[in-house]
Amino acid sequence: MRYLVATDSVHTSAAACDYLGERLADGDAVVGVAVAETDGSDAERDRREALNVFRVRLPGAGIETELRHGDTAAELRSAVDDHGADELVIGPRRGDPDADPVLGGTARDLLADPTVPVTVVPLDGG
Repeated sequence: MRYLVATDSVHTSAAACDYLGERLADGDAVVGVAVAETDGSDAERDRREALNVFRVRLPGAGIETELRHGDTAAELRSAVDDHGADELVIGPRRGDPDADPVLGGTARDLLADPTVPVTVVPLDGG
């Protein structure tokens, strides 16, 4: 199984690791993908930190990470295809656990027209 995990924060990455930790089997792979709108921004730094969580929280798993730039939903759809993902794992909204609990725009976009199964992991406090 090849899981593509979309993340924008350490909170989303941690929630995804909690979900995957119970499911990963020998030979499974995890591809963490973060999307920043622009190069060199604070958001890009936060995305890189979020990607580092996978290596710490899922030791021994086959982990790849990738930082992309552009429209988040479009880049994630492209990443699913590029990496041959079997499942897409996302958070329900931006990774801040204190954010508005409404389903975020990127999650809505990805759930509206999925090409693979999409799992939405809960964030602490939400």
